[in-house]
Amino acid sequence: MILITRRRCLIWLVLPILAFLISCNRRLAPSNPPPRPSRPIVDSSGRQELPGRVVAIADGDTITILDSANTQHRIRLEGIDAPESHQAFGEQSRLSLSEMIFGKDVSVSYQKVDQYGRLVGKISLDGKDINLEQVKAGMAWHYRFYEDEQTPEDREVYAKAESEARAARRGLWQDPNPTEPYQFRQEEKRERQLSR
Repeated sequence: MILITRRRCLIWLVLPILAFLISCNRRLAPSNPPPRPSRPIVDSSGRQELPGRVVAIADGDTITILDSANTQHRIRLEGIDAPESHQAFGEQSRLSLSEMIFGKDVSVSYQKVDQYGRLVGKISLDGKDINLEQVKAGMAWHYRFYEDEQTPEDREVYAKAESEARAARRGLWQDPNPTEPYQFRQEEKRERQLSR
């Protein structure tokens, strides 16, 4: 009986010591919080800035960037409409954009997400408006259908850049009557419906 009582006393003495040691160990263990997703910076106009590295170029007006938390974001370049990849000058437009920004760290200024879940924004690299550069090179149209989403200054600059590229017959303007991507997509849609 005395032996059982001594064991109980010993157990009751050891249990609080073990509990204390375990709680101390948990407090000293370093905590590794999960990586926080990159949060865009919001400017005074309500536009958000998202920095990232360009990891894919889908066509002349759609890219994918990787942010600091390794999250991919698909971006549709605002204010321009480039030829579809299987349209005349589609591949040249994609290559033009790729040469300018692929593998580089850019900033995306946006305030809209389109129906496909892409951020619609202006791409900047070292202070240069890449969307505008595509228009200047004759690799995209100024997308007038959505020009009301641009600032008045951007509307004017993009329209002027398209006129100058057209007059100089740069890029897609080498064709005397190029088909706008919007019309090309509509024609393709009609052809698919007729072939059913």
